[in-house]
Amino acid sequence: MEPNSTTWLVINSASGSHDPEMVETITGALADGGYPAKRVVDCKQDELPDAAMAEREGVTHVVLHGGDGTLNAAITRLEGWDGAILPLPGGTSNLLCHRLFPDCDTLAILRSFTSGELVRRREFCLRGENHVALCEILAGPGALWADVREEMREYNIGQTLAKAIDASGIGDTGPNVVLADPQRGKDEGYGGLRLIVEAHTMRIEGYGPDGLSEFVEQGIAILKRNFREGPHDDLGVAEKAVLRSAENQPIPLMVDGERHTGGAEITFLLAPLQVDLLGPVNG
Repeated sequence: MEPNSTTWLVINSASGSHDPEMVETITGALADGGYPAKRVVDCKQDELPDAAMAEREGVTHVVLHGGDGTLNAAITRLEGWDGAILPLPGGTSNLLCHRLFPDCDTLAILRSFTSGELVRRREFCLRGENHVALCEILAGPGALWADVREEMREYNIGQTLAKAIDASGIGDTGPNVVLADPQRGKDEGYGGLRLIVEAHTMRIEGYGPDGLSEFVEQGIAILKRNFREGPHDDLGVAEKAVLRSAENQPIPLMVDGERHTGGAEITFLLAPLQVDLLGPVNG
């Protein structure tokens, strides 16, 4: 245990993947490892700590257990704080945790933390005017995939199928989104442009079925909860992406799995996150 350390644990009991037994396991492992959780913050009912609160309370470590949307909300509020954040997988995709810890094993991550094997790292993120993504952004009508996920959590099969069809580009889902800068891909744009944080760069992919066979493939990927397995165009890497609505309409967004809406033109930049995450030395 580091001298004078104070650890808080943040969870999300409203998450579809919330596991009370796992939370007990995490708190026990933290205590046994010398980092007892002085406070457990449940973002379902408690205010998430920001940089000022964490500094005021003398917090040195924040351990986060939740899905990518929860991690995004908690980490971005802590930007500017000089403590360290340990993300733990507690959702469906766990994109950030998989990037930091390829095996993504909660107990193994905790053992590495309490034994002092992890180091502070400044990861990269994607910044837009009103949005920060730690892992990925999906822009365009395909952002309805986020709604598909919510329906699947509630086992609303009828709604899920309808939204899966819409998200696959069939029906009136709204105008495509064009990659305006760098100018790549189809002139007519895509039903979904995906921007992914990869190490020190941003990878861009375009999703939009061109025919019935691709629609079927995309539909299968959606119903497996992973649109990323669907057919797409690889549009290369960049440090800046300007996205433009083909019909000058607000652009639907899925930011780390959570639904938002942007303007008719949005610029995203690859930039360092302004807070330290804990991860392996050679990650």
